[in-house]
Amino acid sequence: MRISSTHRPFRYELTVPGDKSISHRSIMFGALANGDTQITGFLKSADCLSTMACFRALGVEIEDAGDIITVHGKGLHGLSAPQKVLDAGNSGTTTRLMSGILAAQDFASTLTGDASIQKRPMKRVIEPLTAMGADITSEKGNGCAPLLIRGRKLHDIEWTSPVASAQVKSCILLAALCSGCAASVTEPALSRDHSERMLLTFGADIRSTKNPDGTFTSAIAPAHDFTSPGKIVVPGDISSAAYFLAAAMMIPGSEILVKNVGINPTRAGILTVLERMGADISAENANVSGEPCADLRLKHTELTVPGCDENGDLVIGGEIIPALIDELPMIAVLATKLPCRTIIKDAAELKVKESDRIAVMTENLKKMGADIEGTADGFVINGPTRLHGAEIDPHLDHRIAMSLAVAALAAEGETVIRDADCVNISYPEFYRELMELL
Repeated sequence: MRISSTHRPFRYELTVPGDKSISHRSIMFGALANGDTQITGFLKSADCLSTMACFRALGVEIEDAGDIITVHGKGLHGLSAPQKVLDAGNSGTTTRLMSGILAAQDFASTLTGDASIQKRPMKRVIEPLTAMGADITSEKGNGCAPLLIRGRKLHDIEWTSPVASAQVKSCILLAALCSGCAASVTEPALSRDHSERMLLTFGADIRSTKNPDGTFTSAIAPAHDFTSPGKIVVPGDISSAAYFLAAAMMIPGSEILVKNVGINPTRAGILTVLERMGADISAENANVSGEPCADLRLKHTELTVPGCDENGDLVIGGEIIPALIDELPMIAVLATKLPCRTIIKDAAELKVKESDRIAVMTENLKKMGADIEGTADGFVINGPTRLHGAEIDPHLDHRIAMSLAVAALAAEGETVIRDADCVNISYPEFYRELMELL
């Protein structure tokens, strides 16, 4: 993929694809429910289609009528033993959440994925599932997929997670749901709560509380019924919207309106950071029922960085990190344009995503002229710097490819992105939309 910026200002309006996290869960929860679930706004990306394929292999009928996906639920105990190995593709969400579901079934299954998934850490779900009585084995003995899961009845658990991870939390909650037992998960910070919100709409007894020590606990009671609400509307993905909001921030005179974006507080940390950078951003037509969403309008303005600390640094870390972990590569690009030093910390989780995002972003932004250093848990970026075109390698990581494509819009000269089609994992139409800005 070759991108050359004209640096012309743009005014553009778009609707980004449906939220990836919610799309995954709509298929999973619909499959486990009694009754049919109609899903609109479903993201037909490679990751979400992997989830769909896995549940079809488990005997769930799923109809794709274009704009509407209909899942014919089998109930909590209606899944069938697969006739082949379940392939999660590149999807960590599919792998970790399905591990919880499969651990509570009455059959054995093997769950694997692509080369990237087979390197990503699965001990974080193997350990709590084993503590619940699950029989789950990493076939290569390295704590990664492929996972051999011999389903069985599980028991109650109170689990304290060392990391704030919606995938770990959801895995445990789904294992309890399918096994008819109780579970609680305590996290050091509040991770995204899409599972809790959707479980409530399906009738589960689930509660989330903030504890006196600042930790957060989500607890589910034994389920006796799990019934589809009939319809699920998936809002636009704020992670996808972030690239276009950032483009408008980087190109003077630009304005963007991204319609119907999910602004769940456990996902919307990017909006707080943009405001700290001095962005002129507003939410319009807000709808706060279920998954909150709004139209997001951003007008280019000089980045004055009102969120700097007493040292003149913009520090991004602590509790906000789980709410913007997927947007940190894009934030690193934006930081190259700020008139200050940006310190991103407490984000060691970036090392175990589709790539080591700290190393890969540092490598590629340096190629483009950025003054950036990777740290053990983030980045230090000195701005502002003028970026220039380069040949970059996103290491098959969709979020890095998209972040650097936006960087290319504001860079001098031509940028070549290797293996650019990795964006199909989450946003198949990304480059077409991006080229509309030029």
